[in-house]
Amino acid sequence: MKIGFIGLGNMGAPMAANLAKAGHDLTGFDTAGVSVEGVTKAETATDAVRGAEAVITMLPNGDILRAVADQIIPHMEKGAVFIDCSTVDVDSARAVAEQAEQAGLLAVDAPVSGGIGGAAAGTLTFMAGGSDAAFAKAAPLFEIMGQKAVHCGAAGAGQAAKICNNMILGVTMIATCEAFALADKLGLDRQKMFDVVSTSSGYSWSMNAYCPAPGVGPQSPADNDYKPGFAAELMLKDLRLSQQAAESADADTPMGQIATALYEQFVEAEDGKGMDFSAMLPRFEKRGRS
Repeated sequence: MKIGFIGLGNMGAPMAANLAKAGHDLTGFDTAGVSVEGVTKAETATDAVRGAEAVITMLPNGDILRAVADQIIPHMEKGAVFIDCSTVDVDSARAVAEQAEQAGLLAVDAPVSGGIGGAAAGTLTFMAGGSDAAFAKAAPLFEIMGQKAVHCGAAGAGQAAKICNNMILGVTMIATCEAFALADKLGLDRQKMFDVVSTSSGYSWSMNAYCPAPGVGPQSPADNDYKPGFAAELMLKDLRLSQQAAESADADTPMGQIATALYEQFVEAEDGKGMDFSAMLPRFEKRGRS
């Protein structure tokens, strides 16, 4: 398949490389002018999409997605599929999907879970929104770039699933870090804490797969000085999206609000920027009750 790929950053570059390794004809564009093995570099975004049967975008936010869509949709082939893998607000995802469909394109919003490691290994999970026909055309590409793709519903449903999932993740990571800091002050050994919680009702992905305590549980960023697997500022972005969606939908999300406020403080007023989102643990270790 001839594929245009726009946004060759930490996530987009390995995703594009995996598609190229699988034998697809990739043309890529990024404002930073990066080169990716197996991917032909285009001078402009419109050059990257001309003649493509599929166009994939991996962009920082909804405003940039809308701007890129305005540029590329008029130059895309009718019947091509526009797959946006960015994590953006639901309204932007739906607006771009409608714009694409009016131009005779298929559209899928397909944000991902799995981080940079998952992008490189081809083990991402895609949460997809769009028509059955659009998902069917995109599915073979998801199989190359990831290990699972879930068709969540109509346009915007992929973003909704990602936002809800990451609100849970932000809340549970904070609770996990709080609990370790409390355990420390109660004199409870961290390994014993993990052994109990990881096999009890406190079980969670944050504890069992991504434990924020160094030297406890499987390898995680905590064992690498909290260098980011998933940066705290990206968690903050996703939590803000969750609260934007909650405001739009008139949903009561008090824990999501509190998690957003805590990550805002951590990233913008403390030393959290550039750290993994699990670095909340050393933050809580240093704090007393206030």
